[in-house]
Amino acid sequence: MTLFKHHNEFAALRKSSTDKGLGLVPTMGALHQGHLSLIERASNENEEVLVSIFINPTQFDAPSDLLRYPTELEADLSKINALNPNCLVYAPQAEDLYGSSVAAKTYDFGLLNQVMEGAHRKGHFQGVATVVEKLFRIFQPQRAYFGEKDFQQLQVIKQLVQQAQLDVEIVSCPIVRTAVGLALSSRNQLLTPSAQNAALELYAALKAAKTLWQQTPYAASLEHIKKRFDQHPEISLEYFEIREETTLEIFDPKHHQHPRAFIAAQLGKIRLIDNLALEKAIPLQHANRSC
Repeated sequence: MTLFKHHNEFAALRKSSTDKGLGLVPTMGALHQGHLSLIERASNENEEVLVSIFINPTQFDAPSDLLRYPTELEADLSKINALNPNCLVYAPQAEDLYGSSVAAKTYDFGLLNQVMEGAHRKGHFQGVATVVEKLFRIFQPQRAYFGEKDFQQLQVIKQLVQQAQLDVEIVSCPIVRTAVGLALSSRNQLLTPSAQNAALELYAALKAAKTLWQQTPYAASLEHIKKRFDQHPEISLEYFEIREETTLEIFDPKHHQHPRAFIAAQLGKIRLIDNLALEKAIPLQHANRSC
């Protein structure tokens, strides 16, 4: 494993010519098994793998959230080395990517940037897209790997690639969960054991939605899920929505085929998100009865 902190060192560090396959795994560190699954897949599908570890300041709407984000570089490097000792790891300071002006670009992602996370975290996806575009243009990977836990972010990045005409394949990878279903997240490391147990309600609600979606009109299923959280006052539900997964439009079985449930909640000072494909929509006539 080779660590470098300045992007202009990259060309000299590559072990093969630039026409060989390079897989990029962008991360903000505090690596967990979800990240490692991305690195493992990238290692299986590319001759070289580059992992970036950078806590991107332009995607945080709250300075306190940026300050609380866990930093574990030495532990991260150890995990990467154990998985793939041939990895290149880029862990820069902000100036190496942004220069003297640490600011996000402005993109027009339409609805993708207006709903759910876009509505609750103003400017977040502008910052994400800015740093991802920089990484893509600097390192020119053939493939880049992202987890489906941040599903809305994944759709934004796909849109970025189209708009900016970037020659990179976006590889989406399934959510990795604990044995009891909690979606792995770097922020989970900030939860107390009791809070982690409470956080399981997010996945429980998603699973309930998957069952209800096939049996219950849309409005009724949403109301049922929201009422579940009345029994969990320690969890503040921000949103629970069912949307078409490619466009993020409110799901309409007359026009859409891929419903996905999205949830976000605040647990103490930690904000958690999760999502689940519902796969089978309720029958058209059933949906019409709820209108």
